Amino acid sequence: MRDWLFRNGWGRNYKEKETHEKGVDIQVKNNKWPGFFFIETKGESKNRAGGEVAFIYGLGQIVSRMKIVDRYAYNYGLALPESIAKIAIRRTPWRLSRELCLHIFSVNRNGKVKRYSWQDLKKIQK
Repeated sequence: MRDWLFRNGWGRNYKEKETHEKGVDIQVKNNKWPGFFFIETKGESKNRAGGEVAFIYGLGQIVSRMKIVDRYAYNYGLALPESIAKIAIRRTPWRLSRELCLHIFSVNRNGKVKRYSWQDLKKIQK
C-alpha cells in the first residue's frame, strides 16, 4: 500500500498506525496539493462471512473518523485483500463513495494495489 501511495503522489507526512494506537491505520498528505488520505486496512479472512464482516467493520471505522470540511481536502479509503475488496466494490454505493470521497483499494497476494474511485464503482455497478 505504501509503495502505491508514494508512486501516486501521496508521500508527505506518511504515518502508519502502530498496533496499540487508536485512529486511522494510514494517514498521508499529497505531495502537490493540500489534501490528505485516511485509509483503514483489513486483512484476509478465512471464510466468506468473515469477509463481509471485515468490510462492514472497516467501513464503520472509516466513516466514524471522517471530517466534514472541504470535501476535496480529505480522501478516505478502505484497503482490503482482493477477496474482500470484491465485496466492497459490489456493496458500496457509488453515490456514497462520491459524496464521502471514499476509495476502495484492492490488494492482491503479491502486494499489487488497484484503486477504485466512485467513477469506477459506477461503471462496475451498472
